[in-house]
Amino acid sequence: MHKTPSERIARIISTLFVPPSFAVIIFTFLSLHLEQTLENKILLILITLIFGFGLHIWLFLYFKNKGLIVDLDASIKEERTFPFLIAAGFYAAGIFFLILFRINIISIAFWFCYISNTIIVVLVNKYWKISIHAIGASGAAAVLFIVLGPLALLVFILVFLVGWSRIKLKCHTPMQVIAGTVFGFCSTYLQIHLIVNWFSHAG
Repeated sequence: MHKTPSERIARIISTLFVPPSFAVIIFTFLSLHLEQTLENKILLILITLIFGFGLHIWLFLYFKNKGLIVDLDASIKEERTFPFLIAAGFYAAGIFFLILFRINIISIAFWFCYISNTIIVVLVNKYWKISIHAIGASGAAAVLFIVLGPLALLVFILVFLVGWSRIKLKCHTPMQVIAGTVFGFCSTYLQIHLIVNWFSHAG
């Protein structure tokens, strides 16, 4: 079937900015911005590449090749639960190493959001197909807003483009994208604040 230029652009945006891609981008930024030692900068990037990116890309390619999901968009709601649970397990393994190597608490808190938000999505997914792309994009905007302040609101241009791409590709309805955007930002922002405040008081 012939694709229009806008559909091709939407596919490029949707493919480039999957949640694991945002993980690499944001945690690389956090490593350079927050970590005090070269060792920790490198460790955070490596942990992200393994537990936040590589394993997740492999997982969906494996499920696609085995016919366990119809496409890499995981278009069918019922096919999402199992890979999402495995993904949460990858994130759980990753946070163990972040804590072990005493990575900055903001990075740990943001990583925890990947675990908690994924579990919440699994529960929501039983009834409704909320947009994971939108959650990943707006969650990234939330942590950047905490670290950089209002300047990070520029990231919402990318959040908008990601949401548009998912609607254009008919992977989600506008409401599913809006819900993902609002949930991703609010959930991530609140969780990071709670965890960082708890850590500062506990310390």
